[in-house]
Amino acid sequence: MKRIITYGTFDMLHYGHINLLKRAKEMGDYLIVVLSTDEFNWDSKQKKTYFSYEKRKQLLEAIRYVDLVIPEESWDQKVNDVTLYQVDTFVMGDDWRNQFDFIQDETNTEVVYLERTPEISTTQIKKDLNSKNLVTEHKSEM
Repeated sequence: MKRIITYGTFDMLHYGHINLLKRAKEMGDYLIVVLSTDEFNWDSKQKKTYFSYEKRKQLLEAIRYVDLVIPEESWDQKVNDVTLYQVDTFVMGDDWRNQFDFIQDETNTEVVYLERTPEISTTQIKKDLNSKNLVTEHKSEM
């Protein structure tokens, strides 16, 4: 059985996330998604998620491409996860290119960076929603 692993926050789940998970699953038989906890997001990135870890986990578990969801609690756990779950391929979006090459050097795991869906991102969704809210608020004040 070929095992694949990927990491992410997966907040405000959208079709770009689904595309990434589908392509990752196509690379093997078993897809493990390591989901950033609320604490990890805040402590390491000063980011608050819209949905809690439990809600994001529930959404990911409902996706047919995902076989297992486990928590990401630190940047340093990746090599341990790859070893513990006997992972064959470590997959990330190409915006992380070269950031995790050390995993390939330290283990027998292939590291692959998949191209992101270009027209969609959580950051862009949040930006668009904020600008629309400002326009709506401004119109309602008139």
